[in-house]
Amino acid sequence: MKYLKPTYYFDFESEIIQQLIAEFDNELISSKDKTIGLYQKVRDGWRYDPYNISFSEENYRASALAQKSTGNCIEKSIILITGLRGLGIPARLHLGKVKNHIAVERLTERFGSNELTPHGMVSTQLNSKWLKLSPAFNKSLCEKFNVEPLEFDGETDSYLQAYNNEGSVFMEYLDDYGFFDDVPLDFLRKNLREHYPSIFNTGEDVTEFKL
Repeated sequence: MKYLKPTYYFDFESEIIQQLIAEFDNELISSKDKTIGLYQKVRDGWRYDPYNISFSEENYRASALAQKSTGNCIEKSIILITGLRGLGIPARLHLGKVKNHIAVERLTERFGSNELTPHGMVSTQLNSKWLKLSPAFNKSLCEKFNVEPLEFDGETDSYLQAYNNEGSVFMEYLDDYGFFDDVPLDFLRKNLREHYPSIFNTGEDVTEFKL
């Protein structure tokens, strides 16, 4: 199956990814529990940061991303997908567009909008069922914004925190770009340039952006 294969980006045969998944690489642990454990490890092991964006291929390899301390939604999804494939669990990238409604001042200042696109998530297959999950927002960040961390039970979708603990709208799902068996870097570049032209259509040959 193509969703189990290593690729240039999902390089689970690399030493750092093998180290990442070593604690779950045990036949006595079910695929469900492996997925839940690795999901929590990626969710909280890398602090969410949407303000560092790269257009360089090498910076989207899981082995490179795993060496960082932070990651945006796509980067953290890549790490999780790679780890899952390395454990023999089918996984693919799911992209869409979302709108944030809480603590959006800096987001709006930097992007000119409170809409985030493309928003990266994970789709994994457990017990012949495809499930959606998002490791983007680490637990400490959720506590800061009074939002329950996204938990994954291995049986139902877990990819969107619609409301905070007070019942206010937190995230709104706007568009779905579908599933990808590998990282569609050309699509990512095109999408970012179309939605944030003031940032990414500068006419300069820039591959790294610190917003």
